[in-house]
Amino acid sequence: MDRNTFVRGLLASAIGLGSAAALARPGSHTLGASLLTQQHPFYLELAQAMKAQAARQGAQLDVSIANQDLNRQISDVEDFISRKVQAIILSPVDSKGVKAAVLKARAAGIPVITVDIAASGIEVASHIATDNHAGGIMAGRLMAQATDGKGKIGVLHYPSVQSVVDRVEGFRQALAAHPGMQIVSVQPGITRAEALAASQNMLQAHPDLAGIFGFGDDAALAALVSVKAAKKQDQVRIVGFDGMAEARAAVDREPAFAGVIRQYPDRMGALAVDIALKVLAGQAVDKRYPVLPGIYTAGSK
Repeated sequence: MDRNTFVRGLLASAIGLGSAAALARPGSHTLGASLLTQQHPFYLELAQAMKAQAARQGAQLDVSIANQDLNRQISDVEDFISRKVQAIILSPVDSKGVKAAVLKARAAGIPVITVDIAASGIEVASHIATDNHAGGIMAGRLMAQATDGKGKIGVLHYPSVQSVVDRVEGFRQALAAHPGMQIVSVQPGITRAEALAASQNMLQAHPDLAGIFGFGDDAALAALVSVKAAKKQDQVRIVGFDGMAEARAAVDREPAFAGVIRQYPDRMGALAVDIALKVLAGQAVDKRYPVLPGIYTAGSK
């Protein structure tokens, strides 16, 4: 049995996917989902998986896109409440700022399930996400392998999102086992343009930089552009996180791109819908469903 099959089996047994058809009668449940963005392949795949799973379960799913605008996401939730959806799935724009939206849903008696990004300071019915801390540790170990355990490292961050905070903490933890490695710069790089500017700044401030960890595909790909522009692809190694097709292709063709931690948005989207339906059916659910990420390096399948 290969690793992916094993993981899928664990997830299925954990939430009872085999009996999921019993969770909802056709047309019996309406779900609302407010997702972070439609500009990233991860969220496109997440949304597609959610829609497909809702269709399989006979549930109606209305998807809104917050486009990284917290006020828009709060408005999405208010709209779902007014339309009397029975459960809401959120990928928070801001882990702390989304608290107001969750409280409004709670006041209306509507359970909230978060997916990919956690809400901070407020309890939700359940949270489905990549095990980001474990993924950060994987990223740190991959960086140590790519740099022979020494050198100065830069980090492109998204500090208002808890999942990224967890990744960076895991990355730091892994690097702590390598005294020859030092994080010398941590800069925000939320969009690809911001990440490009931040990575250029890192390379200028630290000409001997050995590696850059990008919290997501866009950040890592932007770092790759800056490294190639500086003609330092033989010196600097890049590790990313997400593992969408564009990043995997870059890993295959660019030796400077050491690898990427691969998430599985298709699994997470299906899980989010199934957990929402279990909550509505009055079944017990866990507070967290961590999905173990993988590692993609050149030549991986």
